[in-house]
Amino acid sequence: MHELFVTARAAEAHPDLVAAARSAGARVSPVTDRAAAALSETVTPQGIVAVCELLDRPLDTVLPPAARLVAVLVDVADPGNAGTVIRVADAAGADAVLLAGDSVDPHNGKCVRASAGSLFHVPLTRVRDVPAALDLCRAAGLRLLGADGYAKTELDSLALGTPTAWVFGNEAHGLPAQVLEAVDEGVRIPIYGHAESLNLATAAAVCLYGSAMALAAAERRSSGG
Repeated sequence: MHELFVTARAAEAHPDLVAAARSAGARVSPVTDRAAAALSETVTPQGIVAVCELLDRPLDTVLPPAARLVAVLVDVADPGNAGTVIRVADAAGADAVLLAGDSVDPHNGKCVRASAGSLFHVPLTRVRDVPAALDLCRAAGLRLLGADGYAKTELDSLALGTPTAWVFGNEAHGLPAQVLEAVDEGVRIPIYGHAESLNLATAAAVCLYGSAMALAAAERRSSGG
């Protein structure tokens, strides 16, 4: 964090946050309510706005050794969806989120707000080259599963207890044909009711948590727990 802009009301309500910013070496600048509203891009600003470093990393440094769960977003255009998937990936214990192709900038204000802080927790990278993102995951020993509403394989028929990169596509068009050909398997979430489909963020939550719980169960078995 470089600088914290804070209104008098917000400073009084959150003294610990202001003190932490000062302790971290960030400059704290008082602003009016009107200035905070202009800076925050929200209808009901909270009175605190921070200026931070960009958070994405180079592609070749984003995956930690022995990565077990990764989310790859391909051509995901909606910042609310992208931010929510980042939040879900963080909650599911994912090692990284890769935003590939024409995906939205994760630093977009709406994406940042939708991530609810998870943007600062999970490693991120942006890469135009979709095959490079997939190759990185495969080289790390991850199985590539593409979420596809028309796939023959259903999620509940898969064993998910192995390191996996889940690949999610555009909200309207899904994954491109060339990406579906490149992944190890396309996977469909079964619909048991009358809904036509799930939105991207909901589908990502189902897939990522399915893998996270299966990986945790496999770890418990291997440790004798």
